[in-house]
Amino acid sequence: MSQAAKVLQLFKTLHRTRQQVFKNDTRALEAARIKINEEFKSNKSETSPKKIEELMKIGSDVELLLRTSVIQGIHTEHNTLKLVPRKDLLIENVPYCDAPTQKQ
Repeated sequence: MSQAAKVLQLFKTLHRTRQQVFKNDTRALEAARIKINEEFKSNKSETSPKKIEELMKIGSDVELLLRTSVIQGIHTEHNTLKLVPRKDLLIENVPYCDAPTQKQ
């Protein structure tokens, strides 16, 4: 696969991840879209293969971070957030509970 094809694949992967991570949050979806597009446009004229590999590593790391570490929160009441974790974030050993019990 050529380097240009790898860059395009990373671009598409970042946008797919953005759509999954920020689903139903139009403001975050738009901000992430703009940021991804800006970063790729600002480095569009880069010709050094070493620098391109470095930038692709950063992009891959960002995609992994978004996919594995970002959780959506929805404001439900004043000073209250409801967390909306995706299935791929939930780990088998750490159960998720919508209604946690109070410790006494």
